[in-house]
Amino acid sequence: MKKIGFLSFGHWANHPAYKARTASDTLLQSIDLAVAAEEIGIDGAYYRVHHFARQLASPFPLLAAIGAKTNAIEIGTGVIDMRYENPLYMVEDAGAADLISGGRLQLGISRGSPEQVIDGWRHFGYEPQQGETDADMGRKKALEFLERLKGDGFAQPNPNPMFPNPPGLLRLEPYSEGLRDRIWWGAASNATAVWAAQQGMHLQSSTLKFDENGKPFHVQQAEQIRLYKEAWKAAGHKREPRVSVSRSIFALMNDQDRMYFGQQGNGTDSFGYIESDKRAIFGKSYAAEPDKLIAELAHDEAIQEADTILLTIPNTLGVEYNVHVLESILKHVAPGLGWR
Repeated sequence: MKKIGFLSFGHWANHPAYKARTASDTLLQSIDLAVAAEEIGIDGAYYRVHHFARQLASPFPLLAAIGAKTNAIEIGTGVIDMRYENPLYMVEDAGAADLISGGRLQLGISRGSPEQVIDGWRHFGYEPQQGETDADMGRKKALEFLERLKGDGFAQPNPNPMFPNPPGLLRLEPYSEGLRDRIWWGAASNATAVWAAQQGMHLQSSTLKFDENGKPFHVQQAEQIRLYKEAWKAAGHKREPRVSVSRSIFALMNDQDRMYFGQQGNGTDSFGYIESDKRAIFGKSYAAEPDKLIAELAHDEAIQEADTILLTIPNTLGVEYNVHVLESILKHVAPGLGWR
């Protein structure tokens, strides 16, 4: 059994073929899709966070709205770029959204990837300290976020407050118990996956990672996951770790599916540079009739190692079509792989 979620980048553009032409379209359709996905049995609704782009950005209003309109589906991000965040304010936003959802947030965070503008986090008022890189800054903020999510008091109360305080040091409110244990780290390398395990974060591994040995993508990703699990065990955490992998998977059920995605099934892993000095490997997309998909996916080592799979969706094609995409996997592919 695996948990099956979807991952939306939340694109919009004024294009005649798009159902999501404005930011409003994308936000409202994101809520509607989460509701519909819960109804058909999808386990998670996850959203990408990109700044300075016509895509989903500020996640917490959306997560809270979805939490208020659904009952069981996990609600998450993949991922929040911590270089742009105020960790303390984020604790308050996350706590509020988690309480609204009844404790269903599964927040993916990361040190971030290349963005639409140069050093976009500087426009948000953040600068690495002397001797730090922006990646160091992102990881430091992540650790502060994790620490404050514990709910321990740390701030000295005013001796003459406007409202009465409880005794002792004060913590951030609203506090949501258990949220600290539902934070995931998006890792692009083996080393950061091990670091995430040491910090007690679950692991999100996407459709790309740094190329560390030239092996096929799914093999490298499986090796990353095994290293993560070993590090988690060595750290002595009492909880069970969770691991998600993202995949573009399309079951070709009709002519419309074949028109949109029929050629994607012929692809292979590819290589490129998401940072000037680091070669990355990008996993292939899967698109075929259900029986062929089952045979192909059975050989994906990383999927075997993960407990959660996030299906990347073409959100610009609208809610109805994306429900069809997800339902096709649930009904015609997942049972054949033992995911259901």
